[in-house]
Amino acid sequence: MNIPFAYGKIVEDADFTDRTDETAHLMGNFLSLTNTAIISPRRWGKSSLVAKAIKSAAKEQKDILFVRMNIFKCDSPQEFYSLFAKKTMEEISTSAESLLSNAKEFISKLLPKLTISDPLSQYEIALGVDVKNTPIGEDILDLPQQIATKKKKKVVVCIDEFQQIGEYHDTLKFQKTLRSHWQNHPDVAYILYGSKKHMMLHIFGEYSSPFYRFGDMMFLPKIANEEWKKYLVVRFKESGKSITPELAGYLAEQVENHPYYVQQLAQYTWLRTSDVCSKDIVDHALQAMLDSFNLQFINLMDTLTEKQRNFLCAISEGAKKLSSVEMLQRYQLGTSGNLRILKDALRKRDLIDVTGKDIQIQDPILKRWIIQEYSKM
Repeated sequence: MNIPFAYGKIVEDADFTDRTDETAHLMGNFLSLTNTAIISPRRWGKSSLVAKAIKSAAKEQKDILFVRMNIFKCDSPQEFYSLFAKKTMEEISTSAESLLSNAKEFISKLLPKLTISDPLSQYEIALGVDVKNTPIGEDILDLPQQIATKKKKKVVVCIDEFQQIGEYHDTLKFQKTLRSHWQNHPDVAYILYGSKKHMMLHIFGEYSSPFYRFGDMMFLPKIANEEWKKYLVVRFKESGKSITPELAGYLAEQVENHPYYVQQLAQYTWLRTSDVCSKDIVDHALQAMLDSFNLQFINLMDTLTEKQRNFLCAISEGAKKLSSVEMLQRYQLGTSGNLRILKDALRKRDLIDVTGKDIQIQDPILKRWIIQEYSKM
């Protein structure tokens, strides 16, 4: 049975929804070699957008080499350098033989030790480097430009979970190092994105940050409800089931048009639909989703202080004028001076988004769950 909805992974082809303008925008940045930071709340489809744009651009432009990496597990500059070299070599090589040749040509002089792991049977470069005792030099950061010059190609380097560098010891020094190299690469573009919005905003939006005005900042909007209607109706129809446009719009609205959750709720709903979907089926599917997150959300709330939980309750219920005596007492938030502390703490954990005076919970399912479990209304 082929389930027509996908979530929790990079989605492609028919599973990819809309983002026509954003895909064209990003492809334009590829072609013009414009450095780009992609910023949005988690699970809004940044990685899928990059994958889609790369696939489309690669078909049209044969003179671009794409390098993709995820630095989530890199806990230090040395681990970053090692992965940067490894992924760059792997992504520009079309065979085990070319991998070996490229490694010898481009990085043998930059690394204190280099080994190729069984090049005749697998396509992997193993950097035999003890990063504690034989550190890799920062010159490895110039590798993409060296490749571009030698091969007479453009290179686009896409780095996921880029906010991870904000956790490194002396992160400002490392960020300055990255920018000092990358800003001098005329034939390379860097596409940087990550899952923690507040940290990405800090890295790229703060005037004092080394990456301030490094390039284009793309803020992903939500996919419009009308687009979800079209997508859901078609996907149900292609699988031999049906859902009306009105009900498809209702389904997407229940999770505030959040890409990850629309796909998940659509899958839950599709699995419960024999032939024709109904509102009751959507509602039951939504409750099943909430139930599936119950333990996760309980554990999350246990990590918060009582006042932080109360603050989330207030935001979930749409409470306004939180600094008023009435709201402070109703939600037991303490003094008005405490609100900023609560807001900053929850924002740093990417639980809320703050735009001016508007405060929203990032996760629409968490918001629904809080209302269901903690509501004071």
